[in-house]
Order: sequence, then structure tokens, then C-alpha cells
Amino acid sequence: MPPNRDAVPRMLSAVIFDVDGVLVDSPHEQAWREALAGFADPAGFTTAFYQAHVAGKPRLEGARAALERLGDAEAASHATAFAERKQAVINRLIAEDRFVAFPDAIRLAVALRDAGLRIVLASSSKNADAMLARVILPDGRTLRSLFDADVSGRDVPRGKPDPGLFQLAAKTVNVPPARCLVVEDTPAGIRAAQAGGMASLGIARLGDEALLRAAGADLVVTSLDQLDVAALGSGSLRTRSVEAAHEP
Repeated sequence: MPPNRDAVPRMLSAVIFDVDGVLVDSPHEQAWREALAGFADPAGFTTAFYQAHVAGKPRLEGARAALERLGDAEAASHATAFAERKQAVINRLIAEDRFVAFPDAIRLAVALRDAGLRIVLASSSKNADAMLARVILPDGRTLRSLFDADVSGRDVPRGKPDPGLFQLAAKTVNVPPARCLVVEDTPAGIRAAQAGGMASLGIARLGDEALLRAAGADLVVTSLDQLDVAALGSGSLRTRSVEAAHEP
């Protein structure tokens, strides 16, 4: 099923980016898997499992969800230790620069700024800033510097799929939720955008288009280069032509 080329006609003024899997090919999945030893069988922690049950959730919620799904009868009591071990692993992987920024995401952020839209970072992860500060652009700026605001890692009452973090992002740049587009790679994030009354763009980097569509994404793409940025100003969320989508 192809993406809906004319979804959600509304005037859009701000774009809210998740970080892991959207802007950065982060080592979170690897860190969770490495940390599982002694709690559950890491073999069960596949990419599909991570996307469906852990990605996009606050650390402790993700830890408990993973252990419960993997059959740990004491998931509630083990979750904190598992989450702490995962954090130690992710800290090491970030320090080793075991991640890269997605070129299409950088291009999209620059294009949105040039088009006059506000752009905001809103990741559940408290590690987002540490990664973005280590990504240096050709002009010497950090990737973080492209954005108007950053609410990543902020404490909100509930994690995704609750819309609290995205609502905070919209408020930070004084844009009504109805005029915001959320860029997400997880079903939990798409549902959070939907719950907050925001348009949603699903980026399917892992062959998970069906999961994102099922979660309610207004448009699903496999590269952020496919988004028609010029159309956003007139309230149209759609893909570019095939020829334009392959331009650098």
C-alpha cells in the first residue's frame, strides 16, 4: 500500500523530531540486548521486538515491558537493575561513537528551517543530547544547534504513547498542537502524536511500514527525502515526485 500523498490538510508551523531511529542510528537496541544477559534470553530481543515493545518508551517502562514480554516472572522487581545496566552500556557505546546521524534527517531539518518552520527535538531518551552534541556538521556546528528547542529526556507524568512530551514540545515553541507534525519511527510515538492532536510522519527504516500505518501514521516513508517540504506550508502532508525524492 503506497503512502497517502495528501493526508491531513492543515497548516503546519512546527515539526517535532524524535531522535533515536529518526535523526540518529543510535545503539539503544544493541545496549538493551547486551544488558539482558542474566535477566532473559537476548536471542528473543529482535529488532521487531524492540520496535514493537520497547522503542520510544522511557527507560524504566521499556525495561519492564521487555522483561515481561520475555517471560521474566519477576519483571517488576528486576526492571530497575536491568535499566541501570542498559544505561551503563549505552554510555559506553556513545563514548565510543558507536552511532551515526542519518543524512536524510539532516537534510530534512535544514530544509524545514529554510522553509521557515520551527523544529523541535522531543525524545524520551535522556541520552539524546549526549549523542547530538557529538555529531558535528560540515560547518562546525553540532546537530543539536539546528533546532529551535529541545525537550528530550524531560520528565513528564507518562511516557509515549501518552502525548505529554510532544505537547510540551509544541508549547515550548508556542505552536498549537494542531499545527505540529511529529516525525517518529515507533508505533508508540505515532500513537502519542495522534493522542496529542498532531499530524504524524512515520519513518520506516527497518521495513516496518505496516506497524507504523497500523499505529495511525498519517504518512509513512522509507526515507525522509521523500517528504514534500514545500507542500507543508499549504497544509498538505505528502510525498515528493519520484524524481525529486532522489535529489540530494
